[in-house]
Amino acid sequence: MPRGSEFTEDILDTFSKVDYLLNGMINDRGVPRNIKRVAQKGIEELKREDDSPAVLASGVMYMITDLSQDANIPFHSRTTIYRIISLLENIKD
Repeated sequence: MPRGSEFTEDILDTFSKVDYLLNGMINDRGVPRNIKRVAQKGIEELKREDDSPAVLASGVMYMITDLSQDANIPFHSRTTIYRIISLLENIKD
C-alpha cells in the first residue's frame, strides 16, 4: 500500500486500528446489515490513496457519526463507534 509522506507511522497505525474495529463490527452477528454496510464503506474509504489523511479520517468520521444515531445499533457497537471517532479526531493536516 504505497502512501505519500503525509501518511506517518502514527497515522497508518491509527488507520489499522480503525480497520480492525470496523472489521469487528462487520463480523459481529448482532449488528444489523445496514450498519455493516456503512462499516464496509468506511474500510474502503480508509484504503483510498487520492486524499490526505485528514480528509480520509473526516470522511469516515462523518459516516460513522451517522451510525451512532441509529436506534437499532447495539450498545457495544455504539461504544466501538465512539472509540473509532476518538481515534480519528486526532488526525489533522
